[in-house]
Amino acid sequence: MEALTITRHGSDHAGEYHAHIEGSDHIGRLIWTQRGNIRSADSTQVPPELGGKGIAGKLVEALMADATAQGFKVKPACSYVAKAFEKHPEWEALKA
Repeated sequence: MEALTITRHGSDHAGEYHAHIEGSDHIGRLIWTQRGNIRSADSTQVPPELGGKGIAGKLVEALMADATAQGFKVKPACSYVAKAFEKHPEWEALKA
C-alpha cells in the first residue's frame, strides 16, 4: 500500500481523524464528538476510491491509541467501530 498518514483535527468537543494516501486527493475520516471523558465515534467514512486498503481499521487504531495515551473512553456509535471492538477484545477497557 502507498504511504498512509493519519492526522488529527478538532477541538475539545468534536473532531476528525483523517487518513491520507500519498498521491490521492481522497480522504478517509473517523468523526467523533466528546462529552466529559467519553469520545463518541460517530462515523467512519472511506470513499470507494480508497476502499479495500484497511484504512477504516487504521483510523480506529489511531483513535484507540489516543484513548490509551490520553485516558478517555470510546463510545462505539458507528457500526464499524462497534465491530472493531468485537474483533479486538484487548480494547474492552477503553469502551464506554
